[in-house]
Amino acid sequence: MAAAVEIEAFLHEDSGTWSYLLFDPLQRRAAVIDPVLDFDPDCGRVGTASAVLILDRIRQRGLALDWLLETHVHADHLSAAHWLRGQCPSARIGIGRGVASVQKTFRDLFHLGADFSVDGSQFDHCWDDGDSFTLGGQSVTVLATPGHTSDSVSYLVGDAVFVGDTLFLPDSGTARCDFPGGSAEQLYASIQRLFALPAATRVLVCHDYGGAGRGPAFQSSIGEQRHGNSHVGGGRNLADYVALRRARDATLKVPKLILPATQVNIRAGALPEPEANGVRYLKLPLDAI
Repeated sequence: MAAAVEIEAFLHEDSGTWSYLLFDPLQRRAAVIDPVLDFDPDCGRVGTASAVLILDRIRQRGLALDWLLETHVHADHLSAAHWLRGQCPSARIGIGRGVASVQKTFRDLFHLGADFSVDGSQFDHCWDDGDSFTLGGQSVTVLATPGHTSDSVSYLVGDAVFVGDTLFLPDSGTARCDFPGGSAEQLYASIQRLFALPAATRVLVCHDYGGAGRGPAFQSSIGEQRHGNSHVGGGRNLADYVALRRARDATLKVPKLILPATQVNIRAGALPEPEANGVRYLKLPLDAI
């Protein structure tokens, strides 16, 4: 019988993002979910200190990194997947098949031209709903959970499910649905699919900013979410959820890093190529969002 997957969580405080290192303790094969590249928007400086912490842990534990897994194209941080693959060349980057529609939206927004492919080929693998793969002796199943974005997926391994932004911790509710391709109706359906998992299933979220009387945390359970999620728990019906979600989304500001983050993340975390002067540039469309 395979030993349970081991999980370590890493908090990127600037963006409130949780990244995860998970590995088979017997075969020492590992994956990283939603790694973060440091970025200072005031000066355009990119850093790898947060990703180095994960890389150091991989090396300390003597792990082989097989996968860098994205739950979706993030709008609030830059992905470190490309950089980590450069440090661990055998690792592959995976994301949901829906990334193609996200790429199309942002190729048009940033006027990247026909040379920018919108078929997910910047990633090593695009997952379909129900796909599974092995991590050492562990089986990982990919669940399509769209709604926050059209490409959102969750990763189920053992008694743990990594849900990206589909769910937050119970006191924080659920993610916004007003990004291109988002849908409150789809998010509700995705959450109900997760709620069908066993009550003891651990739910590991991508973001948390703390709550009343508590600091940032990353784990709850399906049972806790079913009963206590402030947006969708307690049996809230579809119509009520959609009304709540749309009203709340109308009050939210555009994420501070959405323009730099999406430009990088649709490229699987790769920065734009340097121009003739050796400098890389990000575009800033005016009055476009």
